[in-house]
Amino acid sequence: MNKITLITGATSGIGLACARKFAGAGYRLILTGRNESRLEEIRAELTAQGSEVLTLCFDVREREETEKAIACLPQEWSEIDVLVNNAGLALGLEPEYEGRFDDWETMIDTNIKGLLWMTRLVVPGMVERGRGHIINIGSVAGDAAYAGGGVYCATKAAVKTLSDGLRIDLAPTPIRVTNLKPGLVETNFSRVRFHGDAKRAEKVYQGIKPLTGDDIADVALYAAQAPAHVQIAEVLILATHQASGSVIARQ
Repeated sequence: MNKITLITGATSGIGLACARKFAGAGYRLILTGRNESRLEEIRAELTAQGSEVLTLCFDVREREETEKAIACLPQEWSEIDVLVNNAGLALGLEPEYEGRFDDWETMIDTNIKGLLWMTRLVVPGMVERGRGHIINIGSVAGDAAYAGGGVYCATKAAVKTLSDGLRIDLAPTPIRVTNLKPGLVETNFSRVRFHGDAKRAEKVYQGIKPLTGDDIADVALYAAQAPAHVQIAEVLILATHQASGSVIARQ
């Protein structure tokens, strides 16, 4: 039976690209998100291409919802081989002293707590079975803060630290942990950050050819398909004209 990959935040952006890429490689997919109709559209798309897909509609910020969703997995879907902790977002770009409390809570609950809930619920089964791989979608933003992004950068720094800590804890086992750190990726990320302001979001990508979700999904699949003795621990993925989280040479 083909391996099972669970992807959080699979309805758009990097998560959706990972779903399509892993489906194309023959993985069975468990896709999670908050938009049930969108999940069904993606399931229909991938099923029509011959993939086996199970969808779970819940919010990773809600621990009880998350626990229930994983506990209720059918037996034939319960042995997860790859966990892609992708669900995450940025909100706002105000100075830290002017930030919105609700934005901070949403970022912390999604980017940190949601990742932790999924890790705690899925990884014990991997350890018991003696196989598995956790791929956390971090960010170049976790390497250094930039203006207006302090809280978001802190959450992605936490993803790096949590990935490193988990890798240490799992060192006696065959389980692998990968932290992918994308730079500028053109998805709906900036539109979400700016609360739906499409014009402001478009300016983020002007003057540079940014990465795409497919670019990140390619690296995720590469890491997952590396030989069992090879652990791709961390990968920083930047557009050619981006040097860091805050240095971009726009043409």
